[in-house]
Amino acid sequence: MTLIVPSLNDLDEAARKLLEAGRNHAVWLFEGEMGAGKTTLIKSLCRQMGVQNVVQSPTFSIVNEYVTKTGEPVYHFDCYRLRNEQEALDIGIEEYFDSGDTCFVEWPERVAGLLPPDAWTVRIRAEDEKRIIETEAIMS
Repeated sequence: MTLIVPSLNDLDEAARKLLEAGRNHAVWLFEGEMGAGKTTLIKSLCRQMGVQNVVQSPTFSIVNEYVTKTGEPVYHFDCYRLRNEQEALDIGIEEYFDSGDTCFVEWPERVAGLLPPDAWTVRIRAEDEKRIIETEAIMS
């Protein structure tokens, strides 16, 4: 699936479409250059899911936990600062992935060997003011 998002005003509609298309995937992998809009897209996805918390990048904490209005947990990972997969194992990343709860993972290439086979990849790139979002499921 490819979505063209002309402006930030259109991001919530794109997030709604992504949630519908990715409803069978718990682990979402967000790929894109620094500043492409990964965290902004995750904020919009969380808003559409009814997350009650303030959504922000977990750059320093590595993982943030949010809760939806219905009490469902949503985990948001930023793996950029991880030096190796062992650090991800130390925070229990496999348990999060195996939980069946929604996991949004920024910089998934840092933990490539730990990713579940049914993860859903969301690639985002900036082209001037618009964003191009492409998705695919990985199967290993």
